[in-house]
Amino acid sequence: MILPLLISTFLLISEPVQGETLCQDPPVTEYDSTSVWKGYTRYHISVNGRKAFITAPHEPLAAKEWVWRARFPEWHTHMDEILLDSGLFIAYIDTDDMLGSPEAMKLWDSFYKFMVHREGFSPKVSLEGVSRGGLFVFNWAKRQPWKVHCIYTEAPVCDFKSWPGGFGTGRGDPGTWKILKKQYGFKSDLEAFEYKNNPIDKLEALAMARVPIMTMIGLKDQVVPPSENIFLLSDRYVKLGGISTLVPCTNGKQKLHGHHFTIETPELGAEFVLSNLKRKTLPLSHDPYHNLRQGLLNSFHSFESKKSARVAFLGGSITQNGGWRDSICHYLEHKFPETSFEFIPAGIASMGSTPGSFRLYRDILSKGPVDLLFVEAAVNDATNGRSKQEQIRGMEGILRHSLRDNPLTDIVLMHFVDPGKMASYNRGEVPEVIRNFEKVAHHYQVGTLNLALEVTHRINKDEFTWEEDFKDLHPSPFGQGVYARSMIHYLETAFERAASSGEQSGPHVLPEALDPFSYARGELLSIDKATDLKGFTHIENWTPAKNAGTRTGYTNVQMLVGKQPGDQLLLNFEGRAVGIMVAAGPDAGMIKYSIDGAKAVTLDLFTHWSAHLYLPWYYTLEAELDPGPHSLRLTILESRNPASQGHSCIIKSFYINQ
Repeated sequence: MILPLLISTFLLISEPVQGETLCQDPPVTEYDSTSVWKGYTRYHISVNGRKAFITAPHEPLAAKEWVWRARFPEWHTHMDEILLDSGLFIAYIDTDDMLGSPEAMKLWDSFYKFMVHREGFSPKVSLEGVSRGGLFVFNWAKRQPWKVHCIYTEAPVCDFKSWPGGFGTGRGDPGTWKILKKQYGFKSDLEAFEYKNNPIDKLEALAMARVPIMTMIGLKDQVVPPSENIFLLSDRYVKLGGISTLVPCTNGKQKLHGHHFTIETPELGAEFVLSNLKRKTLPLSHDPYHNLRQGLLNSFHSFESKKSARVAFLGGSITQNGGWRDSICHYLEHKFPETSFEFIPAGIASMGSTPGSFRLYRDILSKGPVDLLFVEAAVNDATNGRSKQEQIRGMEGILRHSLRDNPLTDIVLMHFVDPGKMASYNRGEVPEVIRNFEKVAHHYQVGTLNLALEVTHRINKDEFTWEEDFKDLHPSPFGQGVYARSMIHYLETAFERAASSGEQSGPHVLPEALDPFSYARGELLSIDKATDLKGFTHIENWTPAKNAGTRTGYTNVQMLVGKQPGDQLLLNFEGRAVGIMVAAGPDAGMIKYSIDGAKAVTLDLFTHWSAHLYLPWYYTLEAELDPGPHSLRLTILESRNPASQGHSCIIKSFYINQ
């Protein structure tokens, strides 16, 4: 039996849906009246000043599934009647004059919260949009792809330049075009033309969520020509991996220049909606692998209010490569369409927490205050053999330096997967690098995503395989999708919590350091700082030897190069740590170094990967010096690694920790 839905000024508050947060500041909702629509009870309400209604089935499904209609709720209602008979609710809010604008989407967000949080309806909804209703359903679905079962449309507007703009082959509507420009805040046609968030744009997140689309079309439609609208959207969507079905309606009368046509098979649309109610994405929940800690309150309020924001990504090759990072960028742009984002991609292959801590200022913080920082280093820190002490000092250095630079910065730390971590988890052990990073994250109350454990569990549950699907620690497109889905869920949960908390943004508290020698004041020093050069020379445009690879930023750049035994240099510096940032390739040699005249230490620059690659490598020579001035003397040795072809010491930069 359905609830008496609307019995007082506010609706009865249901228990929050699992995985959702009950709104602390719910949409303002008023009770108006009830009516009978085609034998069903319709409840009329007002949500944030907008008229709305919910039509109830006689025998609702236990999950309280619902269909959300956009525009023209009395048009082609046969499918709705079938769905009501099947136990679904039909809901509608009147934002008709807003044409899918960003302000309309905020009202839709309020109505969704009302339906899910106050009335306990299913957190996933089926969308139904007719004609200009396409602007609403596609724009909202792109913002909230994980909350949508499926999208059913009829002759949908997918690009407002086509309709009401009339700048293609369609007839257009000058009066509605004027209204649309006002609703979107466009001052001119040119500004409207430059808008990049029509339904046809930025479909990646929707395709990632695998939301199916079914569309009824009239092939002779001259008002909303399919070639400028759904054909274009469908083609792009399918190429991104989305599911789109087109159903031409050719029987019956074609009216209004082909825009009004008979729906020959409303049962087909109803079956499409019903079949997708049980559609599963991933059987395991993301939540057990996420730890929000302080959450993303500051970045959420920044994205909502400032209208400009800076988001940075720090890590190794998994961050450098395209894939999940692009999906996060697209998601944020869809989630906050009125915000202008600057994205800083600071991933460099082979880099872990120690390089990250010393290049942080140059690559990220020097660009200006960061609102949201994504950090990953678990794969490279483990693969590169960084010690527990180095891992903690490196990661604490990144977090502490970032928060000291801007206490309002929100940080998300990600643990990516590799075969070694999977093997550890399958033995019942937590990988050491993840233990170390979690210790630092807990101390600074930074949120974490344990994607290593999530991927391991999903493979163990036979959702996919490593060999055929995920393939490598550098994920396949499928694996990138696994990462992106989990990250977007994390962000959705964190932003939902921030929106409903009622808390204001404020600076993060900087606790006492875990390690007094953490690299929290790391910086790079130019090779020009070296003096007393004997044999070492500056090469303005260094390139690697033939047939040897290198990394981004390590070719066609200035290097300080020594090639012969006895070549040496002197570096005077101030700080508690000093190191060299080298390109360790097939000819990498051995060096000895002495700090402040102390006993010399020998170091082999040739790495496990040097035979075929001039690998970027950060060698920390000393990390526990007293504050103040120091000197480093470095000399190339006669001896060398048996696998090396030479004695080279190729320095891109020095680094210190003040």
